[in-house]
Amino acid sequence: MTLRLAIGQHSEAGRKPLNQDFHGVAQPTDAQRRSRGIALAIADGISTSAVSQIASAAAVRGFLEDYYGTAESWTVRRAAHCVLAATNGWLHAQSQRGDGRFNADRGHVCTFSALVFKGREVHLLHVGDTRVYRVHANALEQLSQDHRVRVDGQTYLGRALGVSPHVEIDHACLPVEVGETFLLASDGAYEHLDATTVQATLTQHGTDLQAAAQALVSTALARGSEDNVTVMLARVESLPRAIAPLLNRDDLRLPPRLSPRQEFEGYRVVRELFTGPRSQVVLAVNAQAREWVLKLPSAELAGNARELDRFTSEEWVARRVDSPHVIKAAPAERRREFLFTAMEYVPGQTLAQWMTDHPAPSLDEVRQIVEQIARGLQALHRKEMLHQDLRPENVMISRQGTVVLIDLASAHVAGLSEGHGDARPLELAGTLQYTAPEYFTGAGGSPVSELFSLAVLTYQMLTGALPYGLQVPQVRGERDLHQLQYVPLRARRPDLPEWLDRVLKKALQPQAARRQQALSEFMHDLYVPGPEFMKRDRTPLQERHPLLFWRGLTVVFGVATVVLLGLRVSGR
Repeated sequence: MTLRLAIGQHSEAGRKPLNQDFHGVAQPTDAQRRSRGIALAIADGISTSAVSQIASAAAVRGFLEDYYGTAESWTVRRAAHCVLAATNGWLHAQSQRGDGRFNADRGHVCTFSALVFKGREVHLLHVGDTRVYRVHANALEQLSQDHRVRVDGQTYLGRALGVSPHVEIDHACLPVEVGETFLLASDGAYEHLDATTVQATLTQHGTDLQAAAQALVSTALARGSEDNVTVMLARVESLPRAIAPLLNRDDLRLPPRLSPRQEFEGYRVVRELFTGPRSQVVLAVNAQAREWVLKLPSAELAGNARELDRFTSEEWVARRVDSPHVIKAAPAERRREFLFTAMEYVPGQTLAQWMTDHPAPSLDEVRQIVEQIARGLQALHRKEMLHQDLRPENVMISRQGTVVLIDLASAHVAGLSEGHGDARPLELAGTLQYTAPEYFTGAGGSPVSELFSLAVLTYQMLTGALPYGLQVPQVRGERDLHQLQYVPLRARRPDLPEWLDRVLKKALQPQAARRQQALSEFMHDLYVPGPEFMKRDRTPLQERHPLLFWRGLTVVFGVATVVLLGLRVSGR
């Protein structure tokens, strides 16, 4: 099942010489429908401006065109807000060049409402006093809020596109069902329509929503509307049952096991790098003699659609992130017969091997690696993606010293996960000892969760151990977070500065809200620690160095025991 809508829309100038309303519906491709959904929008220019019809047309056209040009990995909210912020900035700039510079009522100003249907949900974007309703049997449920201000008995528009350089856009996300109908209308229409009229008109025209929209516009004009009148109707005809896979693998076969010198899909196998129960990884060269890593699913995954979808996601994600610190996908030069992924080959060593070779690295060596990992994560986060499996084996250090994140199969893509209820990254996808505690409590992941994982790696590079040992995977609820015992960095590396321990302890806080709130903040603290980290530590020795505390206490008890025994003997 796919997402399908029935649409009806109509607009008339009415008694006014010029129609300053504008409306439209996108016609997305099948791929765009899966990743971006179906969008429709309406705008109403203010009557005091001679150019507001330009504003309303630009707002609707700009939204319907530019929204589908945003990153497929973005959520509807982020994509829509970016597009509308750019539109608002352009409209305000046009106003500043004309009569609207000193009087906003004469500028490029309009109200705006849009619906974006994606998956089994609908997103509402709104600013101004156009309205969006959900039609029920005996009522119209208003989903949008009128941004009007009442002053001295007069009503003014409180918020609209083009009024100021920045605008606040209302956003709401609602579940939808097959058969539901939504109504978008300008004030010239809704002020003269009621639930009974709308329902009767829909009943009269049945499946012909275009005729129903025209009839509603005619009714509003007949009832005395003196403004432009615009009505849009959208009825949900079908919904997808589940999230669509990133790639269509229906016509792809599972590959055979490959051997050295074998020709496969335009590549020649050089040697096997890894083999396991779920996949085979080989080094291969293409026609240009460039080396690539091919990952092939094993026959055991034949009936596991979920794992095969995750398998194909790695290449999809890699193609949409441009960073020297994130693995790149091979160019798609030919149609494939078999299911596999082709990623760049990074000659060098994993971070796990580097740590074995550098058991006590300097702070500067570690910072250089951590900074590059952070840049790779930031590139993913800008696309609203989470790596979710940050561990030493998934970090490559090239022979030139470039750090590259590999294995994107566990990545969470926000824009592709939404549309079917809770789209938060809740699943435990990575290696448990590097996973942030909020995954175990059910709160789900975020970029701050990846900051925690990066801090675990930083601590491990410096000490060869984990800051909480194996305690974190045992967390099951919020109460367990308070039982986690952080082992101070200086208990294992007393040569390192005290401020570094405080920086890492903050990044490794069990409660996400108590950590640094951005990777950039964490990196700044690693290089330029602020006053909160430089103050003299008054924390009790038992908390700062529990191992040293208990060792010292044991020595004291031992000495005291010897002294007491000596006194007892001498007393005899």
